[in-house]
Order: sequence, then structure tokens, then C-alpha cells
Amino acid sequence: MRRVTLFINGTSRNGKVVAVYGSLVDLLSVASAKLGIKAASIFNSKGGIILVEYVLSNSLNAAVLTEADGCGFIRSTLVKEPESMLAHMFGDKDVWGNRQDDCGAYLIDRSPDYFEPILNYLRHGQLIVNDGINLRGVLEEARFFGIERLAEQLETVIRNSQPADDHSPISRKEFVRFLLATPTKSELRCQGLNFSGTDLSRLDLRYINFKMANLSRCNLTHANLCGTNLERADLSNANLDGANLQGVKMLCTNAEGASLKGCNFEDPAGLKANLEGANLKGVDMEGSQMTGINLRVATLKNAKLKNCNLRGATLAGTDLENCDLSGCDLQEANLRGSNVKGAIFEEMLTPLHMSQSVR
Repeated sequence: MRRVTLFINGTSRNGKVVAVYGSLVDLLSVASAKLGIKAASIFNSKGGIILVEYVLSNSLNAAVLTEADGCGFIRSTLVKEPESMLAHMFGDKDVWGNRQDDCGAYLIDRSPDYFEPILNYLRHGQLIVNDGINLRGVLEEARFFGIERLAEQLETVIRNSQPADDHSPISRKEFVRFLLATPTKSELRCQGLNFSGTDLSRLDLRYINFKMANLSRCNLTHANLCGTNLERADLSNANLDGANLQGVKMLCTNAEGASLKGCNFEDPAGLKANLEGANLKGVDMEGSQMTGINLRVATLKNAKLKNCNLRGATLAGTDLENCDLSGCDLQEANLRGSNVKGAIFEEMLTPLHMSQSVR
């Protein structure tokens, strides 16, 4: 048994507490006696007419359907989905043997909380679920009654309402929110986070810790990555064209297939970019400024370094096989022990001395 507070429609004073039992007709009779009126309908707090009554007695949890003014409204509503169980139950009454009580009510032994959204959907074709109702419960009811179109809608709503898991890429919008909430002098720690495919172009990303982060296929064009820690990060197939990489830390970074055309690695303060041991296979670094850069034991196989400024760069032990170094400035660069098999050294700005490449 439940207790509810009843008010005359349109008022919020002088409510009467009554016990809910029996049929809707019984409740209307009690309401008439308590409020001193002739009650014809029951409405909820939002003004919607109640045609589904809750019956809770001896562990029974059911929905009671009543016909409105004898016009057969409920029955016509329930058969709107011709292939559903409800349509067969109320369309083929003789087959299913549905029974009505003295007040014409049908009793369905299902949860009224989950059944009400289904009834409303059949009335007007819109999915409306009140706060506090578990969507999965409504979904199971829709599946039970064979209302496939509603079930598909509920599956979509549930899927879209799920929070992103720990491995989902962070969007530009989310990351910009983090940036705005972080003081400029505080280090933003993004170690190991997933930014795969995210557009981070033209953002100020100075001194952020991206160590071991997934930045594959990211758009980082014209981003400011001055002093950023990209150690062991995944930058494969990322686009960093025109990015500011002064003093960047890219030790053992995987940037295979990335584009770094026209990047600036030169720090006027003397802090050198460190790409030691980085995987730069097939990268395009054409026209980049890399004075004093550390590329020791890095892999630059098939990379394009055409017209790059590599003055004083450390390329000792670097794999430069089939690398295009035409038009580069390699003055005072250290290429000792590097693999220059198939490398192109055409139109060099300064002559390459034997001492630069021999141990």
C-alpha cells in the first residue's frame, strides 16, 4: 500500500493524504470524499493525466491500464506497434484471453516505472524518461514487449550517455578547458594520455609533460611546443608543420611518418632540442631550423631534410640511409659513425669535411 498527497487541480494547499489501493475508480472515490468534490481524473505534479496506476501489495509490482471515458484510447495506443507483443495481446484479445476487472482495467505484471515511458512513447512517438528512472530497465521492457524501434532509440541514448573510458582520445574542447583552468606557471601533466587524432593546432603547449602520451595523427601545426616533454611519446603520422620546438625533449620519441616542415628547433637562449634515439623514419623536416640539435643514434631512414639548417648538430651514430640532405647546412655537424648509405648531399651550403664523418 502507498500513501499519496492529493490536491485540487491547480492548487498546492490543503492537501489530503490518502492510501492507494484497489483500482483507479477507488482512488477517485476516496479523492472525492477527502476533497469534497466530484473527482473525475487524477493528474501528476506536471499536469499529465494518470492512466497508469501503481499497485503494490503482497510483493506484487504491476501496471494497471484503464480505458479513458470508455473510448478505447488505451487499447488503440497499445496496438500502434503491430509486431509487438502488446499489439498481439490487445489486438487479439480472444487468443490471449485478456481479462478485465469490474472497472475495465487490465493488469500487466510488469514494473510501472519502466512501463510508463513505453506507454508514453506509444501515445505520441517520443521517448521521455523521468529523472531517476534507469534507462536500462526501460530498454529491457521495450525488448520484452518487442518494440524494436524504441529499443534502438534507447540503446543509442544509453550509449551516448556513457562517460568516456580511460582510453578514449581527449578532444580539443576538453583539453582547451584544462588549459584555461591551469595557471600559466603551473606544469600541466599529460603523461600517458590519449590525444590520438586530436586537433591541437596553434595552441600554446609550452612546458607541458606529454611523456609517453599518444599523439599519433594529431594536428599540431603552428603549435608552441617550446620546452615540451615528448619523451617516448607516439607522434607517428602527426602533423607538426610550422611548430615551435625550441628546447623540446623528444628522447626515443616515435615520430615515424610525421610531418615537421618549417619547424623551429633553435632556442636563442642556447637550450638545445634533444631528439636522441628518436624514430624519425620517413619524416618530412624540409626547411626546419635545427642548429645544435641532438639527433644522436636517431633513425632518419628515408627522411626528407632538404634545405635544413643543421649547423653544429649532433648526428653521431644516426641512421641517415636514403635521407635527402640536399641544400643542408652541415657546418660543424658531427656525423661520426652515422650511416649515410644512399644519402643525398647535393647543393650543400658548406663542404662536408672527412673529420665530421670519420671516427
